[in-house]
Amino acid sequence: MSIKILVVDDEEFARERIKGLIERCTDYEVCAEAENGVEAITMVERYQPDIVLMDISMPGMDGLESARNLSTMGNPPAVIFTTAYGEYALEAFSTKATGYLMKPIRQEQLLQSLEQARSLNRVQRLEVLEQRDGQRSSRKHICARMRGNLELIPIEDVVYFQADQKYVTVRHNKGEVIIEESLKSLENDLADRFIRIHRNALVAKSRITGLTKSEIGRTQITLDKVQDQLEVSRRHLAEVRRFVRGR
Repeated sequence: MSIKILVVDDEEFARERIKGLIERCTDYEVCAEAENGVEAITMVERYQPDIVLMDISMPGMDGLESARNLSTMGNPPAVIFTTAYGEYALEAFSTKATGYLMKPIRQEQLLQSLEQARSLNRVQRLEVLEQRDGQRSSRKHICARMRGNLELIPIEDVVYFQADQKYVTVRHNKGEVIIEESLKSLENDLADRFIRIHRNALVAKSRITGLTKSEIGRTQITLDKVQDQLEVSRRHLAEVRRFVRGR
């Protein structure tokens, strides 16, 4: 059975060249292609590729952010980044095994990376993608599925994240969505813009206006333009107070 590959690049010429190289590789076939990060997620869900060849620099959702969303799937594909960036920029995308291919891609380099990628098991694939997640600034959206369609929520529109069992509610300017991403993962990615106020809640620092007491004496966060009342746990109270006083 052939190994299925998804080719993702915003330039049609680049996709055609990669597809031409793959056609020469025994045991590999292109099952689909995409021209941006959002479309890549949809194609992965639809075609279940074993490997994704992903351009890094794309408009909208770039390759790093798309790969981050792919890593939350139950059986994520192996991701090989393709990039025209110089070696100095690739330190930010450090990986073990196959991490990237420099453009213009050569046949022998492609085949070697594909062989390494197909040998990774699921745990190793997750580890590789997690290593690439060190670039917090690369994440610009939360990706949620609504009525069968992908919805992109800009990070700057998110007011808070609140966990409930295995799901997380994303409260944003236009309403709420539910995602399956863990609160810990979100905290790791967004620690520069969000603060944990409770074991089940992360709040956007820019939306915090102060602290107040509830009728039963518990400390709560007050939020800009949002009436929701979120409790601050005793464990996180000191840090939250320091943040509010230091603004």
